[in-house]
Amino acid sequence: MSETVIQTHGLVKTFKQMNVVDRVELTIKKGEIYGFLGPNGAGKTTTIRMLLGLMKPTSGSIHIFGKDLKATKIEILKKVGSLVESPSYYDHLNGRENLEALRKILQVPKSRINEVLEVVRLTADAHRPVKEYSLGMKQRLGIASALLGEPELLILDEPTNGLDPSGIHEIRELIKSLPEKYGMTILISSHLLSEVEQMATQVGIISKGQLIYQDSIKRLKNKAQPRIRLRVGNGEAAKRKLLSYGYVVDAEEDYIFTESGTDEEVSGLVAALIKEKFPVYRVEELRQSLEGIFLDLTKTEEEESYGSSSAS
Repeated sequence: MSETVIQTHGLVKTFKQMNVVDRVELTIKKGEIYGFLGPNGAGKTTTIRMLLGLMKPTSGSIHIFGKDLKATKIEILKKVGSLVESPSYYDHLNGRENLEALRKILQVPKSRINEVLEVVRLTADAHRPVKEYSLGMKQRLGIASALLGEPELLILDEPTNGLDPSGIHEIRELIKSLPEKYGMTILISSHLLSEVEQMATQVGIISKGQLIYQDSIKRLKNKAQPRIRLRVGNGEAAKRKLLSYGYVVDAEEDYIFTESGTDEEVSGLVAALIKEKFPVYRVEELRQSLEGIFLDLTKTEEEESYGSSSAS
């Protein structure tokens, strides 16, 4: 079994008698890139602040590297690097000088500065004042700061927030390279589902403080059954004829929809339409996006929450 790096049990944080984090059970294994997904206000940053010891849980427990965070916080956090919300810098100093200030606090060798600058591809700009950096460069410097102490666990809160497409691509490729090159485990929070889809191996979805899904992205995608859509002539008449053949289909204007079957089943359906003189203009498979699955999951959770509150 893979080593568990982060494990929470019944994690709760209450503000003004409201659970903003509600019994969250995170399980993150060594070497994973774990995508922590949810809309703004869902409880992602609050959870991360508790994982970093910046905020005390109302109840529940946090274990990192198999140790209780409450009992061994300093020992654990020496092996954790983080970038939470917008990183802060000394704008009048250059990138190297900013890292040197942090290096003295962390008491790591000076050679680490060159190493992390190379990792985040800032070596050529290390002597430029940070006030001249683009937003993407500042984010990369923030990640360099998080990497300075050679962490085993890297926690990044919305690292691509506010970046242009080029900056997002840079950060994404950097994050993807870290587990394989350096053996790190990464927790990355985001509301950009398409970005997490391209980076993460595992995913947890939080909605209104509750973890409503936790598994691999592959299994998340498999939750959505693909459908076959055919553009035909006279959709309603084609539907009635196919139903008489025993096919389970639906129609909307000149489109016929059916759940995805084998190639032979789809071929048989098309053959039946042609036999009955219905023109078939297009056949395509429709797959739901990760965003669509996410919306379905959060919608279901909200409906269940509303239903239970109405019943009470």
